[in-house]
Amino acid sequence: MGAPKAHANDVVSDVDIASEQLIVDGVHGAWPDDAMQAEEGHGRSGGSGWTWIVDPLDGTRNYVSRTGPWSVCIALYQGDSPRMAVVHDPAAGETFSAVDGGGALLNGEPIRVSGGPPLAEALIGVSFQPNPATKARAGRLLRELLPLSGDIRRIPAALNLVYQAAGRLDGGLALDTKLWDIAAGALIAREAGVTLGGHGPDYTTELTIGAGPSLWPELSARVRAADL
Repeated sequence: MGAPKAHANDVVSDVDIASEQLIVDGVHGAWPDDAMQAEEGHGRSGGSGWTWIVDPLDGTRNYVSRTGPWSVCIALYQGDSPRMAVVHDPAAGETFSAVDGGGALLNGEPIRVSGGPPLAEALIGVSFQPNPATKARAGRLLRELLPLSGDIRRIPAALNLVYQAAGRLDGGLALDTKLWDIAAGALIAREAGVTLGGHGPDYTTELTIGAGPSLWPELSARVRAADL
């Protein structure tokens, strides 16, 4: 494991760096005019109007400690619009994917959002950066949300979103992420019928809320009221 990045709990492993280099080299070799945004620093501009958003290992702490799931995430944007996404979980042998307007898939088979129990019975995913300020913010939210929900799971942001897409989680929220944490998962979730938003109608890296249509009004209202 390498040195921390922004803070002591923001770690990077040799596998993050090697995975990103492999992806960047492959994309650049095939589409040299495309731009790139990648977590470990392989950013570049391009003239094609297309941008690849890469998280080479979402859930590094889980990976290095062998205590939870992790994934590799790639999204392709045309301008500001996501057009294609893949979230691959090598340990589980699962590949979630979507093309804009084409639905969401898991290992090539269609997936769909949960029908949505009420919040009191719902399983909610929670994702947040482990810096002191965000942990304090998450703590305030969880104090409000945990007694009201069926149960809560902490999970990396990309898998939080694709598990909502597959109906494994009924809803979720992610706090203070980066674009590469949520870009791929958000498109897959949207294509599976997950309603996404933040403090306003659009999800952001500051706050992403997701849920099936029936759970969305209650979950989004509770999160927005608590996250002040």
